[in-house]
Amino acid sequence: MSDHMKRLAAPRSWAIPRKIHEYAVKQAPGAHPVEHSLPAVIVLRDMMKICDTAREAGRMIGNREMIVNGRAVKDPKDPVGLMDTIVVPKLDLAYRMLLTGKGKLTVVPISADEAKFVLCRIKNKSIVPGGKVQLNLSGGRNLLLDSNKYATGDSIKLNLESNEVEEVYPLAENAVVLITDGYHAGKIETVDKYAAGSHALHNAVTFKSGTQTVKKNVFVIGTGSPVITLPEASE
Repeated sequence: MSDHMKRLAAPRSWAIPRKIHEYAVKQAPGAHPVEHSLPAVIVLRDMMKICDTAREAGRMIGNREMIVNGRAVKDPKDPVGLMDTIVVPKLDLAYRMLLTGKGKLTVVPISADEAKFVLCRIKNKSIVPGGKVQLNLSGGRNLLLDSNKYATGDSIKLNLESNEVEEVYPLAENAVVLITDGYHAGKIETVDKYAAGSHALHNAVTFKSGTQTVKKNVFVIGTGSPVITLPEASE
């Protein structure tokens, strides 16, 4: 399998120059879809701009200087995806991967306190042997809980140090959401109406702006107001 892809064939969400160079690093398989993630080497070199070459980025990764969601990245091709926190302790830098208003992946500077948690969307859930509830979360995480108190589509604020749920943000009226896919990808909206049904992934979510999309395209980022730092409006 090739380690590179043609830049012209890269997902539209990748904010990289497409005609200066012919090829870009192809990321390794991981917990994020390719449209919502980038290889670690591109994040360090082209987005965070803390090194000039892929060799320098690879050296930083080899020295375990890039921490994503509390764990050191081991491979330059490892994917860094939507909502992931990125910390470089040696340079006292922290970022979160988000989407611009134009649907392009970007890194947003955040505080050290904000870098201690990640938002995860509940993709689905199931009852496992023993009666516990397993939540399958965005970003490839799973959680086992004693009670069935969260719904698919809700987002949880997960402490990266304790792996405990600090808050839950339901997909409901007044939820603030990031649209992750579709024509309005990257837009921030406030939910006016949502009603769960039998075909949950395709249920319509109506926003106070008058627009709507389907459930699978929204990621709740707070209730009433966002709990994460957002990109500048001009991005």
